[in-house]
Amino acid sequence: MNSSSLDNRTKPEEDLESSSLLSNTQNDSSSPALNIEQFHPTSNTQRHHHYNNTRAAQPASNPNSGVSISSTGLKVLGLLAVQNASKNLIMRFAVQDKPDFLYSAAVIGSESTKLFLSICYILFYDKRSFASIITFLKEDKKNAILLTVPATVYNIQQTLEYVALSNLDASVFSVLVQTKLVATAGFAVGILGKHLTKVQVLSLGLLTTGVMLCNMKNTCSESESDTESNQWVGIFATLGIALSSGFASVYTEKVIKKQKDRGKTREGYSLAYMQVQLAGVSLIIIGCWATVKDFGKITENGLFHNFNGAAFVSVLTSALGGLTVAAVLKYADAVLKGYATAISVVLTGVFSMVLFGTELSVFYLLGMINVIISLLMYSGKNLYANMV
Repeated sequence: MNSSSLDNRTKPEEDLESSSLLSNTQNDSSSPALNIEQFHPTSNTQRHHHYNNTRAAQPASNPNSGVSISSTGLKVLGLLAVQNASKNLIMRFAVQDKPDFLYSAAVIGSESTKLFLSICYILFYDKRSFASIITFLKEDKKNAILLTVPATVYNIQQTLEYVALSNLDASVFSVLVQTKLVATAGFAVGILGKHLTKVQVLSLGLLTTGVMLCNMKNTCSESESDTESNQWVGIFATLGIALSSGFASVYTEKVIKKQKDRGKTREGYSLAYMQVQLAGVSLIIIGCWATVKDFGKITENGLFHNFNGAAFVSVLTSALGGLTVAAVLKYADAVLKGYATAISVVLTGVFSMVLFGTELSVFYLLGMINVIISLLMYSGKNLYANMV
């Protein structure tokens, strides 16, 4: 396989929109984990005639001179990195003292905000009627049913984020959650029959080593049994996020993107309509879950009982960040998202130390370097082309 065929790879706009639907998952928006097609670059050649419109929106690159990032690409890079890091830090600030509010309420608040803002975008920016939203949902109801699986997974991820960040430093979480690369690779190989390249296997090995080093920082710096127990809760919650993220990515690739009439149904509709669709499905699912699990607390104290200012800011940041990332995702290829994730890991570690007094040990620094290198290797086009 030659490098020119790889350098010409881009995703069709409809696939970018599908990835955008899941971009609100934990840090998922700036990670190469969502780029399933990276495992088998020839899978898109038969759809090459769809690519011309998308290529105009992406940063130009010279296949013989490495990666070239345009000014738009640099802005997107900074936006993705800052959004990724700020979300982790704000959520950590909101739950570090384990406030007694319902995590299901936080997810409902986030999804409701996304739904409201997406509707406003359609009405005031697209200048379309509310009836157009109803028409779209009716025409695309088949995909709405298929979205119940990733929407359920997404709600689980959001809930687990609060559990993880209430028990782990944001710096450790930002590194540990990158194991979603390993999960995505495993699901892609096992379910889709994809094949990993040498560089991808090496990068996943580095990632695993880096995560282990970062967690050595935790176990070495804390000796109290209660604290250690809480850390394991956070670790398992984060691993749950990684597994669900990998599954959702593979499900999207195997089921949703394979619908033959999907692109035709969505012609003439902006990404905001898809966000309305996903937010609506997510609200139905999380609403049913909250009713079953927290009905007594809701009827007694109300849905947003004990919600403080930090919790509301966390909800708003999660919603705005997810919508913003979805909007700019078409400008970010796998390389750009890999860089953004690596930068966000560094930013989260530094600001966690400044804001929360987190001790960054030698183990953590070594682990962070391993993780950053693995992310860049995993998404690097030139490395990928030369080590198949």
